[in-house]
Amino acid sequence: MLSSTLELLETARRNIYAIGAFNVYNLEGVKAVIGAAEAHQSPAMLQIHPSSLTAGGSPLVALCLEAARAATVPISVHLDHSTSAAAIKTALAAGMNSIMADGSHLPYSENLAFTKEMTQLSHTYGAAVEAEIGRISGTEDGLSIAEKEAKMTDPVQAVEFVAATEVDALAVTIGNVHGEYRSEPRLDFDRLAKIRKLISIPLVLHGASGLPASMISKSIQLGVCKFNVNTEVRQAYMRSLKEQLNAAKTPDLLDLTGSAIASMQAVVAEKLQLFGSVGKAHLHQSPYAEMLARVMVN
Repeated sequence: MLSSTLELLETARRNIYAIGAFNVYNLEGVKAVIGAAEAHQSPAMLQIHPSSLTAGGSPLVALCLEAARAATVPISVHLDHSTSAAAIKTALAAGMNSIMADGSHLPYSENLAFTKEMTQLSHTYGAAVEAEIGRISGTEDGLSIAEKEAKMTDPVQAVEFVAATEVDALAVTIGNVHGEYRSEPRLDFDRLAKIRKLISIPLVLHGASGLPASMISKSIQLGVCKFNVNTEVRQAYMRSLKEQLNAAKTPDLLDLTGSAIASMQAVVAEKLQLFGSVGKAHLHQSPYAEMLARVMVN
């Protein structure tokens, strides 16, 4: 069931759990995410990073959208970390449910201007917008940000930013990193609590790969309702391929991809459990109900 990203996030926030947003690159990744979501009756998000969009193009978007429509649980399709107005326009025209307008690499005023423009555009398509205040360090899909460039989200600045841009969700930086944590994660929960107190829109935490269950749980209690996951699922895919290809007998291609899907699906299922979304699919209204509600309001 292709669903609204905003509806997924708002329902998760009201019921104190989080939506898992998983970066996908191909059919195997899509099948792993939806397979886990259906098996555990959980909503989920298929995310396409700009590098994946460049590699897969419109066929990858079409694959995600069609798989979401055919799923028996609520699934939305999201463009992750886009710094390009052209890529965002392509995603919106292709029918994606939401985009991340990522101006976090820009000076604050330019981030605000870029995000505001992309939000206005996205809303004309009925798509939700996620933005980022602060700068998260680490490496993901070719996006590399040195630790010295990282900057925590300023709660007061976040209030101003959300009001000026009218974004639908905010990715916060509280010590989380992209990729693997090189030491024990240390999240600034006091900062997160202040942000939650000051703004009401859904909060997002990137860099969920490697975060311990206790930090995931506390983040949800403090208002995070979307976690981005990439590294651990991607590693499971690559590890499965290596093991199969190094086996004494060369596997059939379908057996090879089947094993990779199963490995990724196991990781996705574990994350859905951590995020508290297992068994919550029934809480989400159908897209037709949402459409009818909007018509009645208007």
